[in-house]
Amino acid sequence: MNGEPEIVKNFLLKTLRLQSIEKRIDCFTLGEGVMPASFKVLHDPVRKTDTMIADFGESAIGRVAPVDSGFWWIILLRAYTKSTGDHTLADMADCQRGMRLILTLCLADGFDTFPTLLCADGCCMVDRRMGIYGYPIEIQSLFFMALRCAKVLIKPDGDGKEFLERIDKRLHALSFHMREYFWLDHQQLNNIYRFKTEEYSHTAVNKFNVIPESIPDWIFDFLPLKGGFFIGNVSPARMDFRWFAIGNFMAILGSLATFDQASAIMDLLEARWPELVGDMPLKVTYPAMEGHEWRIITGCDPKNTRWSYHNAGSWPVILWMLTAACIKAGRPQIARRAIEQVETRLSADGWPEYYDGKLGRYVGKQARKFQTWSIAGYLVAKMMLEDPSHLGMIGLEEDRKIQKPSLTRSASWTA
Repeated sequence: MNGEPEIVKNFLLKTLRLQSIEKRIDCFTLGEGVMPASFKVLHDPVRKTDTMIADFGESAIGRVAPVDSGFWWIILLRAYTKSTGDHTLADMADCQRGMRLILTLCLADGFDTFPTLLCADGCCMVDRRMGIYGYPIEIQSLFFMALRCAKVLIKPDGDGKEFLERIDKRLHALSFHMREYFWLDHQQLNNIYRFKTEEYSHTAVNKFNVIPESIPDWIFDFLPLKGGFFIGNVSPARMDFRWFAIGNFMAILGSLATFDQASAIMDLLEARWPELVGDMPLKVTYPAMEGHEWRIITGCDPKNTRWSYHNAGSWPVILWMLTAACIKAGRPQIARRAIEQVETRLSADGWPEYYDGKLGRYVGKQARKFQTWSIAGYLVAKMMLEDPSHLGMIGLEEDRKIQKPSLTRSASWTA
């Protein structure tokens, strides 16, 4: 956006070089395609050299490998290509190989019965134990977007054609699965509330055998008649009804969400502004876990106490994703309102990493000040709102080839 693509190109190449490092945790070697969660630069003042030290999860809290970083790398490569018109970087053999290695980890045959990616807890931005194990919405949205970006970047030569065919099949299955089973609005909640259980048939409506009594009480009052969102997780006998901001905004940007679904997410934001935005945008998750639930699911994590950090804390960095999603959904006024709220405090508070409290009124108890991504998130949001054409770098239009197949209902389902 600043007209400095060489910095982005250098970042992409440097991190790609880190991918080729052997990744070991104790006696186990990670997959070849894993990208680092982070890296640091060590300077040798005697030799006057810099060395990059990558972390693939072996230094992270909980020793969890990052699933999202590889997807973000592909998304950034597409953003660079779209912005500059320079296809030579993506066409480089190293970049082609890097993309294929990342996606090979995800497209490999296994025991999966769903097109979604099975993940460990703490594998993405929510990098501590928060009960997101299974099929978290953030990973599925990024996976879908990375597949779509790779589809236009991978060359169809050699085994590229076969690879692109696998991407097409997965995109079709993933879009149907997410739109059908992760989407929640008032009507769908009512359907789940009336689900019959123990349906043993390929025509079952309650395909995951979710017990209606497991629906949390808060969701009935939280979900408005007009509005909806992609819930946090769907797996056998389990639905995580929590709101996850990044997963929903990236679903809009990658066109995993249909136009109607994107509009419904915007409606939800407006209807539940105090809960999801509050005084300081933006809740990373909602609602907070507390009491016995917090003790069991987080393991009594002292950093993820209620309404703090990843447990429904407020993160200014998410402002750029909100802004991009609002522009794409045709509702820029929502982003403008959020930015105006941020401007009343963020700079005066010293650009904190996150805020605490139900409304996000308090600087986080362990929040670092002058946080790079808090500043960058605000700048990107402002620049994107001033020049919406920047959206083309990160937003993808809906792929009309991805059709929604018709559903077969079981006899036990009632309209």
